Amino acid sequence: MQELQTLYKATFGHAPLKVETLAKAGSNRQYVRMTAPAGHTPASVIGVVGTAVEENRTFIYLSQHFRAQGLPVPEILGVSDDELRYMQTDLGCCSLYDALAHGRQAEGQYDEAEVALLRKTIRLLPRIQVEGAKTMDTSKLLPPEQFNEQAAMFDLNYFKYCFLRTTDLPVDEVRLEADFQALATDLTACAPQQCTFLYRDFQARNVMLLDGEPYFIDFQGGQQGPLQYDVASFLWQASARYPQRLRETLIDEYMQALDELLHFDHEAFRTNLMRFVLFRLLQVLGAYGLRGYFERKKYFIDSIPHALSSLRRMLFEGIADPYPYLKDTLQRLTDLPRFNIPSATETRHLAEAAGMQEQEGEKPKLTVRVFSFSYKKGIPADESGNGGGYVFDCRSTHNPGRYEPYKQLTGLDAPVIKFLEDDGEILTFLDSVYHLADAHCKRYMERGFTDLMFAFGCTGGQHRSVYCAEHLAQHLNERFGITVKLLHREQQISKTLKARE
Repeated sequence: MQELQTLYKATFGHAPLKVETLAKAGSNRQYVRMTAPAGHTPASVIGVVGTAVEENRTFIYLSQHFRAQGLPVPEILGVSDDELRYMQTDLGCCSLYDALAHGRQAEGQYDEAEVALLRKTIRLLPRIQVEGAKTMDTSKLLPPEQFNEQAAMFDLNYFKYCFLRTTDLPVDEVRLEADFQALATDLTACAPQQCTFLYRDFQARNVMLLDGEPYFIDFQGGQQGPLQYDVASFLWQASARYPQRLRETLIDEYMQALDELLHFDHEAFRTNLMRFVLFRLLQVLGAYGLRGYFERKKYFIDSIPHALSSLRRMLFEGIADPYPYLKDTLQRLTDLPRFNIPSATETRHLAEAAGMQEQEGEKPKLTVRVFSFSYKKGIPADESGNGGGYVFDCRSTHNPGRYEPYKQLTGLDAPVIKFLEDDGEILTFLDSVYHLADAHCKRYMERGFTDLMFAFGCTGGQHRSVYCAEHLAQHLNERFGITVKLLHREQQISKTLKARE
């Protein structure tokens, strides 16, 4: 950090008043907000510590190039001599992903203000793809500079090795490779004649909102390539849960904006877009496998069911039909016991795709109660009279309560969550719990049972048990769409996660 502060002082002539390290996201870059003393401008900047000079060079070049084209990206304010550190304009703390939280939590029921932000954002995308590609020195892009069959095969094999292989699903490698090759050929055949910029990671987290206006970040992985890739990345982002009707509206907005910049075949564009949706879902599952299963990052593990939900819909709609063995493999993958429980949202989407209305099931609904507690005060009683369920002892995992900074916090607080997840023991513990709980909930739902209880105990009922109870409650509500009643007994906190209609 000292090197960043030295760069700041060399650039602005004074030291920063405050230096705040920001939480890392999916990359290994470290971001730091540096605030100026009163009366100095800019009021704050973002300092970046990168681990790869080539990646930094590409971002710096593209940011300068895009700004010269009048595109909304951060300005580079200073670069260290070794090019491992640089400073850029501070675009604030609110990403488009943050601004859409209400719609996500409402299972894709986005309000007018959220839809307006989505419209505004996707209408800007053609500008960075088409206008941003003008006079671009493509030799400054990271390799491979162009999305070609080799690049497509790399991502398809990424899915195979980082996700598909983790399931131990039997696969005919030769037949799968043949369909991968056919899909890669189709994907690269739809690139426009003129040079266009493929953002590659166009998603709501990489759009910042400053005074209500979208700004683009994290475009250093871009290439020359087909336009549909970015549209698929944005509209089929696994955790966004955009309803199909909203997707269609946003596709129309995108195509209207693109019409102003180049001529293209609308029907062919839509056909090829769906191929990229399938491709992007496979690529995303590969990333989730690597980041989740291997690096044990919880966000990516939690995102897997959403991606599989979208994949099931793609299979239902016949998008994979031209690639029969790939289709068969993906169908068997989504039918695996660990993946084959559709959420209420997914069921609704499948019914919508088939043009049918869901019928209310005759079986009664399951309600799950989840507790955190202190063993010193006894195990919670089962008030349902059912007598079924589990009590899990969290005391085998590393206890943050031993350390002074965490003693007044609980498993709901970000520093405790970070401690537990960085340590990793709690993630391994919960992974086993999830498998057991999923199987039990599924069977209870099949048999029409109405009550099930899970309880997590630790020494004080404050850190580990609270974290585990909170995460299991969210997991079961998300995966099965059922009502979950959550009680952190020693913290006197209770809430109900409602069943999805």
